[in-house]
Amino acid sequence: MVYKIFMVIIMNTKELMEAEDKYFVNTFTRQPIILDHGDGLKVWDTEGNEYLDFFAGIAVNCLGHKNPKLILEITKQAEKLIHISNIYYNEPAIEFAEKLVNKTCLDKIFYTNSGAESNEGAIKLALKYTGKSEIISTSNSFHGRTLLTVTATGQEKYKEPYAKNLPQGIIEVPYNDIDAIKEAVSDETAAIIVEPIQGEGGVNIPDDDYLPEIEKLCKEKGIVFILDEVQTGFGRCGPLFAHEIFGVKPDIMSVAKGIGGGVPMGAFLATEEVSKGFVPGDHGTTFGGGPLVCAAANATFDIIMDEDLLKNSIDMGTYLLIKLVELMDNHEVIKEVRGAGLLVGMELNKDGGEYVDLMREKGFLINCTAGNVLRFAPPLIVSKEEIDLLVKALDEVL
Repeated sequence: MVYKIFMVIIMNTKELMEAEDKYFVNTFTRQPIILDHGDGLKVWDTEGNEYLDFFAGIAVNCLGHKNPKLILEITKQAEKLIHISNIYYNEPAIEFAEKLVNKTCLDKIFYTNSGAESNEGAIKLALKYTGKSEIISTSNSFHGRTLLTVTATGQEKYKEPYAKNLPQGIIEVPYNDIDAIKEAVSDETAAIIVEPIQGEGGVNIPDDDYLPEIEKLCKEKGIVFILDEVQTGFGRCGPLFAHEIFGVKPDIMSVAKGIGGGVPMGAFLATEEVSKGFVPGDHGTTFGGGPLVCAAANATFDIIMDEDLLKNSIDMGTYLLIKLVELMDNHEVIKEVRGAGLLVGMELNKDGGEYVDLMREKGFLINCTAGNVLRFAPPLIVSKEEIDLLVKALDEVL
């Protein structure tokens, strides 16, 4: 008998990075580390270096890493069913729909796989329901990477490569300018899509009356009011959804990111009336709302509620804001600190990329968005002690 011995070759970090360069489509500029495992806020790379994760996978890992309850529910569901398609009813999807709808001002849900798909579906529904052809979006917004959602995104750097191929009918106006929206409204305006607080655009918070004025305008003109809560939802800004801060009720709301505690998933919700715009065949998905991701969403939702993580988001977000504002007295490079809950931005008067690198070298993962805004979006389980460590390191690098 001949035995074949297979040797497992363990690549080092450099070799793994070179392998990615060889095989991956070149669309990402990555940090020069390979993360291997995590626990709570802590993550370790393949070389054993430890970091505190204050970015949470772009505001996705709301429960941190290695949450035992989430892992248990995912494992239990994986042993039963992973995928069945939307040809059949599935219990975890129905269970989560009931939970989420009952915690919102909306009535119906459609499951997707990402934030971009959620916004794509939301816009399609608004167009179909109204029979009109124009969508109003805002500057500095971010709604996704599909051709439709990148057109609705108010940042030229994302749209410019596709300028000749973008869909028609998207009208961009300045964010936090209700007069600009009123001037842009026409007889063909189907919907206004806006983030209650802009994340990718630099953690921009509108005036208190901005969203209420949009809601009022939409009701007066028969326009669908779409709120993009992809980044701001599931406790990221304190309440379950950021629009609650402003006391408004959308006609359609898109969600994703934190919905499944790290499992790729999204959805959009709509009022009973607006949801009538879709009939069987108008929209669909193969993977959206599968039993595995909905089991993760159920577990994530229950943990957020049972462990009072909404309150922790408010309390720790307030603490983080205070500590960052205190740094302004010592560092002229800081222009402004702003945020809600655990979505916090520190605007600098220079490019912020170097500080992301310096903080990583000190063992902290953060992000720079809009060129000069350091963005902090830690898991909702973050503690004062971990925030103190972050602020101390930030003080040193600044």
